[in-house]
Amino acid sequence: MPIKVLITWNVRPGREQEYFGYVVGEYLPEVNRLGLNVTDAWITVYGDHPQVLIGAVMPDLPSAQRLIHSPDWLDLSDRLQEFVRDFKLKLVTQRGAFQF
Repeated sequence: MPIKVLITWNVRPGREQEYFGYVVGEYLPEVNRLGLNVTDAWITVYGDHPQVLIGAVMPDLPSAQRLIHSPDWLDLSDRLQEFVRDFKLKLVTQRGAFQF
């Protein structure tokens, strides 16, 4: 059963330019290389919700769990932490285009 990986965060104030450079130039290409199929990306412009929501799909739960515990994923996530706060990741059964 396909699993959706939901990742949310807020960009650290004053780090926006570096953040965008990292996410576009390194983070998203590396996420794809690791096997996550990014299906959607959302930006919150109003309200009390995380600024960014990324949705990606993995074929099954064991694959998703292996990925998020892999050294490559942990290194990638650690680097992202330099630019973001309130990072959260959850695995859910894929049900549709938008899930939160």
